[in-house]
Amino acid sequence: MASTSDFKNGLCIDFNNELYTIVQFQHVKPGKGGAFVRTKLKNLKTGKVIDKTFNAGAKVNTARIERRPYQYLYKDDIGYHFMHTETFEQVSFQEELINQPDLLKEGQGVEVVYHADTETPLYCELPPFVVLEVTYTEPGLKGDTSSSTSLKPATLETGAEIMVPLFVSTGDKIKVDTRDRSYNERIKE
Repeated sequence: MASTSDFKNGLCIDFNNELYTIVQFQHVKPGKGGAFVRTKLKNLKTGKVIDKTFNAGAKVNTARIERRPYQYLYKDDIGYHFMHTETFEQVSFQEELINQPDLLKEGQGVEVVYHADTETPLYCELPPFVVLEVTYTEPGLKGDTSSSTSLKPATLETGAEIMVPLFVSTGDKIKVDTRDRSYNERIKE
């Protein structure tokens, strides 16, 4: 159990029989009436963010979650296979548990978030940035520079398709933001 004074970003709570993490919170003390805490809660199963207001001092049930390091091995008919990097235990997860499955590259490290009390995997989180090779993109035109704001589609080595600047060509290695699937930078060899 925790009260609203214990709220912090990332705290996992059990609310309406669902697991939520606190994305944002704000203590409010109006001139008239009692204080309250305004929060944004993200559902760990669906990813949906809701607004919820708690009275100051209200009690909520906290949930223990653990982040465990895994390495992506391969994908087959059963699902996506991972190996725990410390115990070497192998597990498989369905696509719904992975935030950007088409950006997964074999051998890549990820974190799997478990509900510690029930040992249930909640979601698989890729690192914020991954380096991938461009396997196909239309050639850029002479004069296209890094200050260009125009974008073109590019297919990556994992099969994912993202938008990249015109100066990126086939064979380049690029850094991709896994949170919003955006191009970040070209990697110099």
